[in-house]
Amino acid sequence: MEPFMVARRAFLVLGLAAMTLAACGPKAPKASAPDTLTVAATAIPHAEVLEFIKPKLAAEGLKLEIKVFNDYVQPNTQVAEKRIDVNYFQTLPYLEDFNRQKGTALIPLLGVHVEPIGAYSAKWKTIGELPDGATVAIPNDGSTEGRSLILLAKNGVIGLKDPNNALSTVKDITSNPKNLKFKELEAPALPRVLNQVDLAVINTNYALDAKLNPAKDALVIEDKTSPYVNYLVGRADNKDDPRVKKLEAALTTPEVKAFIEQKYAGAVLPAF
Repeated sequence: MEPFMVARRAFLVLGLAAMTLAACGPKAPKASAPDTLTVAATAIPHAEVLEFIKPKLAAEGLKLEIKVFNDYVQPNTQVAEKRIDVNYFQTLPYLEDFNRQKGTALIPLLGVHVEPIGAYSAKWKTIGELPDGATVAIPNDGSTEGRSLILLAKNGVIGLKDPNNALSTVKDITSNPKNLKFKELEAPALPRVLNQVDLAVINTNYALDAKLNPAKDALVIEDKTSPYVNYLVGRADNKDDPRVKKLEAALTTPEVKAFIEQKYAGAVLPAF
């Protein structure tokens, strides 16, 4: 075979191999259609609020595609990877801690509501009844753990080195008169262990999902001055996207405010 033909055949083989590898490689993130916006959310109340405004946005020519998650990691990860446009489930301290821990650069776009976090018990009717050596379950993610400890400190259960430090941990407890034993668990698991511990500090979205009524069932709960607003979160490259702006406008109407106040009866509070 002529040298030219050998070289030509080798070139074709290498070209085909490169094409095959490219086809097998990781797929680039799929962009949303021009008339669609994807939003990651936890089920209650976030996805319910989004479902409420979905018809209004459809009438404005925007299809809202709601993707429901039961954890606090994937909604951020998928927005950072551009697999989902925005998310709606988290507080600013959680977002800042996530960015710091994961090296992401997600940004808060709009504060929508507050979910006062509460402490619940299946064994005791008041916080004062907690016995010596009681077991207390709290969320194990940085910002929510701190938030839980601040709640307990404000109600005289423990003392903290800095009662205003949103990232306090059990190592920052300076006084523990009842010798409480703390269990740090994944936030979604807390309602499921309520019967196994003396007290559990539970995020309102998971409390509502477990059919708890924060306004009635919580032994102690944050009040309306809570700084832990839940935000719509996105990226620097889509913060000015007209679709995102439409969603922001729809989330802060008087109708949404009334929906939140009537449906959740104080368990969720509008922040606008």
